[in-house]
Amino acid sequence: MIPPVGSIAPSTLTQATGVQPARQAPASETGEAFSAMLGEAAANTMARLNHAEGVSLKALQGEAETREVVDAVMSAEQALQAAIAVRDKLVTAYLDISRMAI
Repeated sequence: MIPPVGSIAPSTLTQATGVQPARQAPASETGEAFSAMLGEAAANTMARLNHAEGVSLKALQGEAETREVVDAVMSAEQALQAAIAVRDKLVTAYLDISRMAI
């Protein structure tokens, strides 16, 4: 079972992402901030997908223009592609870390 994102140490995040934190925060605060950021990104993606679905249903009822539907669907597609790319990077980083010699 994969441990929750919040339990990953900041040094592990730095090695996996190559990004140094702007300030030295306690490990629990950094993990919570990263976890919150991922949760917010996932919620944003779901909101875009739900909005696109709603606009599509309105278009079927004749209440929305085609341009609105295309804009909403394209926005949802971009958000979904970004979420998939982040997921793939996280899985790759986790697998790399799990293969490291202790």
